[in-house]
Amino acid sequence: MVGLGGHGAVFEAEHRILGRRAAVKVLHSHLTDKGEMLQRFVREAQVINKIRHPNIVDIHDFGVLPDGSPYYVMELLPARTLTHLLLERGRFTPARALEFLEPVCAALEAAHEKGVVHRDLKASNVAVVSDGEPPQVKLLDFGIAKIIHPEPGQPGLTTDGQRLGTTHAMSPEQIRGGTIGPYTDIYALGVLLYRMLTGHYPFQSENRLEVERMHLEVPPPRPSALVPVSPAVDAVVLRCLEKEASRRFQTVTALIAALRDAVAPGAAIQNPTGSRSARAFVLHAEAVISEGAEDDAAYSTVSDVLDALEQELRDTGFILAEQTGMTLLGVRLLDESPEVEPSALLAVARELHQHAQTRVAESRVNVHVCVHVGQVEAHGDADGIEITGGPLADTAGWVLRDASGFSLTHDARRTCSG
Repeated sequence: MVGLGGHGAVFEAEHRILGRRAAVKVLHSHLTDKGEMLQRFVREAQVINKIRHPNIVDIHDFGVLPDGSPYYVMELLPARTLTHLLLERGRFTPARALEFLEPVCAALEAAHEKGVVHRDLKASNVAVVSDGEPPQVKLLDFGIAKIIHPEPGQPGLTTDGQRLGTTHAMSPEQIRGGTIGPYTDIYALGVLLYRMLTGHYPFQSENRLEVERMHLEVPPPRPSALVPVSPAVDAVVLRCLEKEASRRFQTVTALIAALRDAVAPGAAIQNPTGSRSARAFVLHAEAVISEGAEDDAAYSTVSDVLDALEQELRDTGFILAEQTGMTLLGVRLLDESPEVEPSALLAVARELHQHAQTRVAESRVNVHVCVHVGQVEAHGDADGIEITGGPLADTAGWVLRDASGFSLTHDARRTCSG
């Protein structure tokens, strides 16, 4: 068994004669007497077979086990998804986001041409076969897909009025239970693109109903409010996230063409002028998952502890200069805070590390913190600083790890003790 969910399980298998490895998805036996669940399982296989695209998981066979549980055999893919990649590497550049989105859009365009709307597009439903250049991905899980124009005598997978999907990526019409169309997937593509560019969902709250309210009422945020992207990229994301379906891109082809134009060299954002060299105290935090423990629970722990640490950094006067799915970089410009002693900041850093370690005490996640002091090229003020260069921007050149989980560079030790 390589996967288990509320509706079924996925097993890794091998063909007895050919030796070919595959994945076998089996509906839970207690659901086989539930007409809608059984129909949805069968129809998912039919839908995928109907589309047949190289960027959609391929299904080889279908059958029924002796206990009556239906199964289908599909190609075996790596367990790694775009969610894992985002958590490991943080946000993507616009050009890198385009590379991942192009094959996803190609798959969706093929689906839409066959009258199929995916309706649950999200990072966890994009399998990453290879993250090279270009990346190879496969679109997964057509379990709640919508057939827009079913064949005569063949019912659709769902009816209007049903609210199916994942809250963080649901379009306004999904939340209202309205009419579904290709524009529904385009909204989800906007959510996915925003997350790839910023590392965050456009609308976030602990309350599911509040997230739905924001999808319905709150203007979508610009990615450039968090990361340096061009106005052209902002415009693509905002058009995808229009509340009214008619104001979005009407086809996936139009969306991907606009994104290509937006990330072209002539449209790229230029480095801001007015950068200055400044002396800074920097805290680098990295969440590390124990070998063999890389599962959803571990990644959830990482997300929770880094979210809490991010807030504590801000609350103690640090500026968040960099953030990925596994790391944070907090900066204090010493020249702008002459009243704050580096030794006091070191004490704060130790305390924040202790808080983080307490949060992960019952898990197989550790938090490593490294403190450094040196020069950095900065632009803007304390309300919106951007690290544009300098030695501190190259974290690989100075980050250390200590068995205790807390380390200081030579420069930090010298400064904080002096």
